[in-house]
Amino acid sequence: MSKQAGTVHLVGAGPGAPDLLTLRAARLLAQADVVFYDALVHPETLALAKRAEKIAVGKRCGKHSTQQRFINKRLLDAARKYSVVVRLKGGDPMLFGRAQEEIDALHAAGVSCEVVPGITAALAASADLRTSLTRRGVSRNVTFVTPRVGEGEDASDWKKSVCNADTAVMYMAAGQAAIVAAKLIASGMAHDMPVAIVENASLPTMATIATTLGALQSAGERMTHGGPALLMIGRVFKHVKSARSAVTDRDALREVLSA
Repeated sequence: MSKQAGTVHLVGAGPGAPDLLTLRAARLLAQADVVFYDALVHPETLALAKRAEKIAVGKRCGKHSTQQRFINKRLLDAARKYSVVVRLKGGDPMLFGRAQEEIDALHAAGVSCEVVPGITAALAASADLRTSLTRRGVSRNVTFVTPRVGEGEDASDWKKSVCNADTAVMYMAAGQAAIVAAKLIASGMAHDMPVAIVENASLPTMATIATTLGALQSAGERMTHGGPALLMIGRVFKHVKSARSAVTDRDALREVLSA
């Protein structure tokens, strides 16, 4: 065991599609001695860590999850043993990824830490919809929120943030669609406010439901893939159509590259 602590890299795995990984992330995965990975990381992304020990530490709502304090401890233990430690997080580590808790634990222990950003799901969903989150004369600001509250935490006033935004993207909210709609309408948001529900952004199984705030409850029940979904709210989504992906340009590109 080395006396010199290694470096822990908090790496964004992106929204799902392996070919949306950054070059730096791919390089670190190839160099990694050990990878602690989230539940939603694509198998092809994980496969890039050919020489690494791979340890699942993912969190999914309603399923068994690794508690954060144990993840922190495992990162510290790994840094004392290995040179290159990768903590692979879905999307971007710094957005709803509890990265700060891991960074603080590493800094407190004197362990070097590097953060490698990734594409967050909101941007991947916007690309899939071919709909900009901002638009001249329609949307000049965007807010990312989640209604999810951890055990022992104070509730956030997400309703105010969403109501005051031109465009809002809600993470970890699709399972609470009916509650979200009721609270936003009660806060003064219009029943006819356009809403897009995007499931499995960036993946071949991506699905979109175009609806309104008033019809959000029944719309949310029509998602079938069981993957992560975003609620995207705002006038910019007025012309979005419901759809399910067939073969995408990304799939065609993969076939060309693998030929």
